[in-house]
Amino acid sequence: MHNYLISQEELEKFKGFLGKRGIKLEKFYSKGTTSLIFLGKERNKEVIIKLERPDTPRKNLQREANILRVLKGHEISPLLIDHGIFENREFLVREFAIGEPLLYTTPEKDHLLQILEETYKLDLLGIDHGQIQGGKHIIIGDHVWIIDFEKASLRRKPKNVTTAMAMIFLNNNVISKRVREKFKINPMFLETLRKELKQYKETKNIEKIKELLCGL
Repeated sequence: MHNYLISQEELEKFKGFLGKRGIKLEKFYSKGTTSLIFLGKERNKEVIIKLERPDTPRKNLQREANILRVLKGHEISPLLIDHGIFENREFLVREFAIGEPLLYTTPEKDHLLQILEETYKLDLLGIDHGQIQGGKHIIIGDHVWIIDFEKASLRRKPKNVTTAMAMIFLNNNVISKRVREKFKINPMFLETLRKELKQYKETKNIEKIKELLCGL
């Protein structure tokens, strides 16, 4: 599946390289557009290991590492463990986010409030994630995590709150369908949310939106 992107010899060298840094690469996980992704461990913690693909159309791991450093201590994304260069290919190691992508599960009310709080923190930090609308990068578990900041930007105007709330409630997709059914969302709720999101763009105050979600 990934042999044409990294030979067994290269993989063994990469394992040895990481081992000297206290990280154990255990198995292949998935193939992204810009990187090969592996599961591993750092001490007793599960980690995700990203290794830049040799045919990547763009180099994004430096950007993601920088943003994860900014997010440290904010409980938004799993912690960055390591980042550097292995034989001219960038790599990144972060803690594993335990849970299921929002795209494939139905959130509880507490999850919805956490999503609101975390996207709000991103807006305040001036970070626009850029891929929240698909639902694959919000992980639902005991804690809500937002992952994969490869396309995030500190230059774009952040719109994480409005994008997340539109995806979950207002747009027509599998996520909003499940949420509307679970919480018996009515047209009045949706209209009120639209108005409050419009206000949020001007005031950057989420209290009214939070009150709305608390009432579900």
